[in-house]
Amino acid sequence: MKDGVIADFNAAELMIRELIKLVYPKKPLFPPSWRMMICIPSSITEVEKRAVRDSAEQAGAKEVYLIHEPMAAALGIGIDVEEPVGNMIIDIGGGTTGITVIALAGIVCDQSIRIAGDEFTADIMEALRRYHSLLIGERTAEQIKIQVGAAMKEIDNPPDDFPVNGRDLVTGIPKQIMVSYQEIAEALDKSIFKIEEAILKALEQTPPELAADIYRRGLYITGGGALLRGLDKRLSNKIKLPVHVADDPLKSVVRGTGIALKNYDRYPFVMR
Repeated sequence: MKDGVIADFNAAELMIRELIKLVYPKKPLFPPSWRMMICIPSSITEVEKRAVRDSAEQAGAKEVYLIHEPMAAALGIGIDVEEPVGNMIIDIGGGTTGITVIALAGIVCDQSIRIAGDEFTADIMEALRRYHSLLIGERTAEQIKIQVGAAMKEIDNPPDDFPVNGRDLVTGIPKQIMVSYQEIAEALDKSIFKIEEAILKALEQTPPELAADIYRRGLYITGGGALLRGLDKRLSNKIKLPVHVADDPLKSVVRGTGIALKNYDRYPFVMR
């Protein structure tokens, strides 16, 4: 997977097969016909959508349903998407950030940018290379993001500095440095600014009645990116609206997909 879509068709098919084995470890005598629900980014093209569907069918799916990630996230955090009320969901995933206004079980307006967790990881790697001449891998950058990742230079309950091991680009010798959350906040600043701009653009396109609902209810952040320290406060300061981080934001999309799969005939936004 890359940027929220399939980059390697065969690997995606094998991944789905392995996930099925986790649910049913024993191979049945007569293979059952699977009904699958798969999340897709709201900005996905028809070709990319076909690739997702084909991978699922090759892995043994009889029925394949697709659901947009922000819609699944809304279900997962407990929002009644069928209400005639506007809700703005910001899903900061691994490859894409989806900003969606939902009302009456439909997507009213939508902004999707390919800046999310993977881009944050790349920003951290680049910052350490530029300012400390330290070369690190993606896994180390991911650990830094989890341990000292922040969206602001001044946050409540700041984490301790984190020791980072890597290779010195000047001498070629392994070395260790201490990284603070302020350095990571500075490294992530440009990417978070682009997310802020996308949110403002989505708000500009929102119909006035739904904008009034969003003013009352605020914005909801889900996805792994929502765990960045101080992100809700930074967005709230920029947009001048309340921002709520979902409970357990990492699993909100998965939880919502499960709800939609159980009630697939009830929700009109699920695509066959």
